[in-house]
Amino acid sequence: MVVVMTQPDLRVRDLSVRYGPVQAVSHVFLEAQCGQVTAVIGANGAGKSSLLRAIAGLVRPSGGEVHVGEDEITGGRPEEIVRAGVALVPEGRSTIPELTVTENLVLGALWHSRSQRGHTLVQVLDLFPALAERRHAHAATLSGGERQQLAIGRALMSKPKVLLLDEPSLGLAPMIVTQILELIQRLAEDTDLAVLLVEQNAVTALRVARRAVVLNLGRIVMTGTSEEIAADEQLRHAYLGY
Repeated sequence: MVVVMTQPDLRVRDLSVRYGPVQAVSHVFLEAQCGQVTAVIGANGAGKSSLLRAIAGLVRPSGGEVHVGEDEITGGRPEEIVRAGVALVPEGRSTIPELTVTENLVLGALWHSRSQRGHTLVQVLDLFPALAERRHAHAATLSGGERQQLAIGRALMSKPKVLLLDEPSLGLAPMIVTQILELIQRLAEDTDLAVLLVEQNAVTALRVARRAVVLNLGRIVMTGTSEEIAADEQLRHAYLGY
C-alpha cells in the first residue's frame, strides 16, 4: 500500500531575520498543517512577531525559505503573499474606526470581483454572529473582543490557506481571550485552515494548539505537541515563565 503524505500548508526552512546588527530570528524551521493551530510561544523579545512579519512579507528575511503548499513566497511583497494564500492579523486589532464593520471587511478582498466579495462576506458574517448584528455600525463603537473578531474576519475575506495571528489576546479580558482562542481553534478545524498563532500567554495558546514551537532570543528551543511542551517543567520555568 502506498501512503500519500500531504504537504503542510506552511513550511518555514532555516529562516533568519536581521535588523542591522541585531539577529531577531535565527535559523527557524517550522511547519503549520491545515486544520489545526500551531502556536509560537516565548517571552517578550523572543522573535515571535519578527517571524510572522517575515512570513507575511513585511520584513525581508536575511536567509531561509518560506513555502505555502508547493509555492515559495520568500521575500515577496505583502500583497503578493496575501494573494498566495497567507493573511496576517497584526498585533493591535488594526481596524479602521471611521468605517463600518462591512466596509472594514470588504477591505480584505478588494482585488476580488464584486460577486466574490459578496459571497465571502456572507460566509464571514455567518462565522461571526456578533459582527453580523452590527454590520452597519462603525468599528469605533465595537468592544475589544468584537474588534478582534473584525480583524480576523477581514483577514478571512482574502480566502487564505494560512492565517497568521500576532498576539490576538493582547489587552482583552480573560473571558474574552478564551472566547477568541476557542473561535480560532474552531475556524482551523471547520475550514481546514492552517493557523500560526503567536502568543505570549503560553497557557492559553497551548490549550487550543495541536503543536507548538518555543522561541528564545530568535531560536527554537523546543518543538512538539502542546501536551509535550506543557508537561516539560524545566522548559516552562526557563522560557515560558509559569
